[in-house]
Amino acid sequence: MSVSQQMLEFCDLLAESASNAISDLVGTEEAFRTVYVGADGTDTKLIDDVSEKAIIEILKADGRSIRLLSEELGEVVFGDDPEFTIILDPLDGTYNVAHDIPVYGISIAIGEPDLSSTYFGYVRNLANGDTFYAESGKGAYFNDKRIYHSKCSSLNEFCVSLYGYRKNVERTLYLCKKVRRIRIFGSVSLELCYVASGRLDAFVDVRGSLRLVDVAAGKLIIEESGGIVTDGDGNTLKLKDSVINPVYMIASNGCAHSDILKLVKR
Repeated sequence: MSVSQQMLEFCDLLAESASNAISDLVGTEEAFRTVYVGADGTDTKLIDDVSEKAIIEILKADGRSIRLLSEELGEVVFGDDPEFTIILDPLDGTYNVAHDIPVYGISIAIGEPDLSSTYFGYVRNLANGDTFYAESGKGAYFNDKRIYHSKCSSLNEFCVSLYGYRKNVERTLYLCKKVRRIRIFGSVSLELCYVASGRLDAFVDVRGSLRLVDVAAGKLIIEESGGIVTDGDGNTLKLKDSVINPVYMIASNGCAHSDILKLVKR
């Protein structure tokens, strides 16, 4: 079995464990009950906690030494000398799952113990089983079929996922006026995968509230589809080894990336 197949099966196991654990909570008021404040400083809901605990049980039983960076618990090390690091968002789209909106998923990235590189990214929509994944240097896939970014080159025709409301609305005003369509689904990891597969032409987040766990898997999947991911200044997005440090993120098919940057920096 190839390394990529092993990683895919491993991630499938984690996703299935999370899906089974939360099944009785989907669409319930109890799911959205706050149980504690997570490592990233945001409220952890009951359904987030249940998903993460199910995954941790799998990691404990795995037997390998693993370093985990998770949205809820922060950093946990199983064993003494980690073979790799897992960057985990156990449930991306908590509001959606609690209100039975079928856009919510699990995001898993796998990299070196010190996160000097990330070499496998995996995102599954837990509502319908749609699975995106990528291995560094080997392309991006959706349900085992190779995917590529869109070919749309005119910003006037772009469909963009755009996060910049409330206090950040001024930074997105000009972009809103320019693009054809705007979609916000409430699950960043899945929206990044929609860019990778050509369903969206770009993803823009100027809030400065995204974290490593939100974007690590999706970033790799977009890059392996041929797309581009930068920070808000157009520099290569470098993800710090922390669940706390926020990032600005612009991801696109690359055809009008510079135009987007100019509009959000005005």
